[in-house]
Amino acid sequence: MTASSASPSLRKLGSSDLEVFPLALGGNVFGWTADEAASFAVLDAYAAAGGNFVDTADSYSAWIEGHQGGESETIIGRWVRARGNRDDVVIATKVGQHPDYPGLSAANIKAAAEASLRRLGTDHIDLYYTHFDKPEIPVEEIIGALDELVRAGKVRHIAASNITAERLQESLDLSDREGLARYVALQPHYNLVSRDTYEGSLQDLASRTGLAAVPYFALAAGFLTGKYRPGTTVDSPRAGRAAPYLESARGQKVLTALDEIAETHSVAVPTVALAWLAAQPTVISPIASARTLEQLPALLGVADLTLTDQDLSRLTTASA
Repeated sequence: MTASSASPSLRKLGSSDLEVFPLALGGNVFGWTADEAASFAVLDAYAAAGGNFVDTADSYSAWIEGHQGGESETIIGRWVRARGNRDDVVIATKVGQHPDYPGLSAANIKAAAEASLRRLGTDHIDLYYTHFDKPEIPVEEIIGALDELVRAGKVRHIAASNITAERLQESLDLSDREGLARYVALQPHYNLVSRDTYEGSLQDLASRTGLAAVPYFALAAGFLTGKYRPGTTVDSPRAGRAAPYLESARGQKVLTALDEIAETHSVAVPTVALAWLAAQPTVISPIASARTLEQLPALLGVADLTLTDQDLSRLTTASA
């Protein structure tokens, strides 16, 4: 979706011509904890609410026994074909972690892109991320391959995830110097209980160079939904990852602040956590996933909630 057709709730993605909803729908659950029917229901509800930004990766969900990777892309592709809405959806996917296409060699990037295009049932990817940087591969090789995909019309814009500030700067410098495709976005690990994974040199670089941040783990593996409390047991594949936050003093302070601010605004706890993130410098659209329809409204609420300066300050202090 381009700027000319954008609705007021959409945000411009960095220097690109993409306009995206302030919540990116995470596709990691599609084909994993959400089957095709559940995935279609979530995607339909997200689109009906004005959502247009779906995030996936070629490796989702290769970690499940019997899966090959690409299950999420396949479901998204089937949904887009069934609904006939390709031009209304900004599809982001990633390269480098699929079992058949590991790494970021030029040959691998191009082969993996073709495989993603087939699964997605489309002739172009709107936003194509390098999933994890591979420092052993020269940035010239990575950016060169991505530039070829852009010039061929198979990728509209490129982005990076899990990369150091140094490698990111090197990549941007190369693109500027050689006139090659340039990263427009960054997907960092960033949330209220994991701030040092982005704040500092990486965020400063994104701000200085006009990159849009699209944070993953926006709800800290579910911890920031508020469903994890002392003495409770949550039936979720991610429960083990959320537990350490619950045991920390900072985690408890953040939950208390979230509870009180959520009550003040009469919204759900995850809505507040996402709103804090969406208000941070460079952040355009946090990523969160829903495996059921019931989980979606609390995520969509970020589009309508503006926290006060006092709210933001309180959460920033609690999470320090």
